[in-house]
Amino acid sequence: MSTKTTDAVKQLTYLAGALKAPRILDVAGRLADQARDAGWTFEDYLAAVLEREVSARNASGAELRIRAAGFGARKTLEDFDFDAQPTVRNQVASLASGGFLTEARNVVLLGPPGTGKTHLAIALGVTACRHGHRVLFATATDWVTRLSDAHRAGRLPAELTKLRRYGLIIIDEVGYLPFEQDAANLFFQLVSSRYEHASLVLTSNLPFSGWGGVFGDQVVAAAMIDRIVHHADVLTLKGASYRLRNRGIDTLPSIRTTTNDTQG
Repeated sequence: MSTKTTDAVKQLTYLAGALKAPRILDVAGRLADQARDAGWTFEDYLAAVLEREVSARNASGAELRIRAAGFGARKTLEDFDFDAQPTVRNQVASLASGGFLTEARNVVLLGPPGTGKTHLAIALGVTACRHGHRVLFATATDWVTRLSDAHRAGRLPAELTKLRRYGLIIIDEVGYLPFEQDAANLFFQLVSSRYEHASLVLTSNLPFSGWGGVFGDQVVAAAMIDRIVHHADVLTLKGASYRLRNRGIDTLPSIRTTTNDTQG
């Protein structure tokens, strides 16, 4: 290696460190011979080096956001069985672009247990992370617990402000357990604080007509649903639970969801 080349490598090492972009040094070296052989211009070479650095940073940032979201199990759209839910394929494909997040729109996934609502919710959350959005995932009861703790500590307004900085909040399993009045009011405040500011994804095994029983107050439920669906995509999943496939059980008791009820 010539003295001139050695000096250039030293300079690149320093500059890469100063920019906190250590990958640039490795990429620059690997692309140098390719650039010479292909007769790239200086601009082409520089663009290729920077493009790989940006791609690596985006991938690293997305991974950090996914880990911080609290998904538990990671699910992707590629893994979802759309053959079992063909009616939502086009809607989900449209949502995967992330446009609903920039428009502060919500997504509501309704249907019986085991039809893939949580899978789709997490998958949309993972996609949002990859698009550069901060995401938080929890069940409805866990969200109420978090808000109740903040309320008791006298910092509920600050907590709601903090949560509004997240591009997407996912609320899983709305309707699995009923809420007491105080919990319902806290849940309503979470929904209201994000109305037309940031997106929600919610899953529920109940049609909207059954939410009054969950929140213990038809008026509160109606006001909440009004804010959720005003700017929302509502997806209805149907069929038997995938967990019951090949087990000789076609339906679960007490879950009767028709198209009209689910969208009601």
